[in-house]
Amino acid sequence: MSDDPIRRAQELMRAELPKKFYSEASIAAEGEGFAVKLDGRSVKTPSRHPLILPTAAAAEHVRAEWQAQENVIDPAKMPVTRLANTVIDGVSLNSEAVFEEIIAYAGNDMLFYRAESPQELVERQKLEWDPVLDWFADEFGARFVLVEGIIFAGQPAESIEAFRRELSRHTEPFALGALHVMTTISGSALLALALARGRIDLDTGWALANLEENWTIEHWGRDEEAERRRAKHFEDMSAAHTLMRALSD
Repeated sequence: MSDDPIRRAQELMRAELPKKFYSEASIAAEGEGFAVKLDGRSVKTPSRHPLILPTAAAAEHVRAEWQAQENVIDPAKMPVTRLANTVIDGVSLNSEAVFEEIIAYAGNDMLFYRAESPQELVERQKLEWDPVLDWFADEFGARFVLVEGIIFAGQPAESIEAFRRELSRHTEPFALGALHVMTTISGSALLALALARGRIDLDTGWALANLEENWTIEHWGRDEEAERRRAKHFEDMSAAHTLMRALSD
């Protein structure tokens, strides 16, 4: 075992992970969805619900994560599986609350709050964020109030209602769970919906969500701990985007 305390802790954590007990992960049609199987046996979520996804494409992403496990089963390396478990055990039982939380983000969206200075950042926000707002205005008739600084500004009721109508097209638990993850990580319900609709791709959405942080890094450099958190957030957002796209395949 390593003498380095951090590496030693990581080795101990890995030693406690359950050993891989199966040879083959597969999927099979079950009810109205597709179940993940390990050597033909059903997989259960942490709350003991069957791990069943609504499309074969979504189930395939989960199956691939189980198949990729080597000597132990490491949930940290299974982001789509973790999200599927969360949806089945949590979102599906509280879908209305999850829906309303996304609506709340839309009323206080990151894209509405603009820097007062420096001018370079002000212009970058306008150049990169405004096209998303323009898309909402053109596509859904939803116009929002922009604010300089951090003072809260209420949004037009008709714009929030327009967003609610569009979000109502994604109330299936897996779609709602994926949207919720993308919203909370990015700080923007509008970016999440743009990602869900394919208006922007994942890399663009991630760059827009991290515009201010990227600007700070350009001028002040990187922080190692912040980089680790950022990498974890990207992994989770990527998993949510992957699952969202797979729901329509």
